Amino acid sequence: MARKGEFGQIWDYIKNTQLWRSVMRHGTPNTPRNRSLAVLSNLVLHLHPIRLRKSALRVRYTWCMGGLTFFLFLVETITGLLLMFYYRPTAEFAYVDISDLRYHVPIGIMREIHRWAAHAMVISVWLHMMRVFMTGAYKPPREFNWGIGVILLVLTLLLSFTGYLLPWDQLAMWAITVGTNMARATPFLGHEGPGAAFITLGDINLVHAASDVRFALLGGRFVGAPALLRFYVLHCVGIPLVASFLMALHFWRVRKDGGISGPL
Repeated sequence: MARKGEFGQIWDYIKNTQLWRSVMRHGTPNTPRNRSLAVLSNLVLHLHPIRLRKSALRVRYTWCMGGLTFFLFLVETITGLLLMFYYRPTAEFAYVDISDLRYHVPIGIMREIHRWAAHAMVISVWLHMMRVFMTGAYKPPREFNWGIGVILLVLTLLLSFTGYLLPWDQLAMWAITVGTNMARATPFLGHEGPGAAFITLGDINLVHAASDVRFALLGGRFVGAPALLRFYVLHCVGIPLVASFLMALHFWRVRKDGGISGPL
């Protein structure tokens, strides 16, 4: 049944915008059979295509930075899981466990592999984004996937930021102190940021020093044991789960949008 009235006109306008066509490539299926076919063709048949372009398999001057970033993410996952057997996220044992990994644990080198792979992952994802931008691979119909890539870049930086506190040394504590102090100026989320004064409930200001993003990250006013635990959960569970889902969506959209554009 056709939609009528003002709401129907607004809905039809939204469906005809470039943003909607970029996200929903198959329109709006109107029967259960068409919905099933759209889900099947979008998720299963196009995730692993039968044929690929030759240019998509050549490793050229860009050194396959997207694939290298994913490989480094796998290295981070494997070494991170191994480190979880030796690391205890408490103020009493965190620094001691890191020292044991460096000097006493037989395969303690995995901690250094984890650290250097994190640095390399940040560099590779930046180079990958630069390649996509310089070759114009962000243009329609790939603009939605470009947005996903930008979010993945932010998540990569957040993974490094949350992991920075886990050694629980002076460098980590003061670096996180500076970083979370900067979060106080985040628009709408930090109590010193622009727009925070407009988020109110009646006469009550909802964003203040005891409820903004800095307080949520630290679990208090200063870097302490609650902050260590929260950063550990974000670093090991929260951010990796979101990043894994978005990477799967990112890879699927690469194939859905016609494969890799230009050199790897």
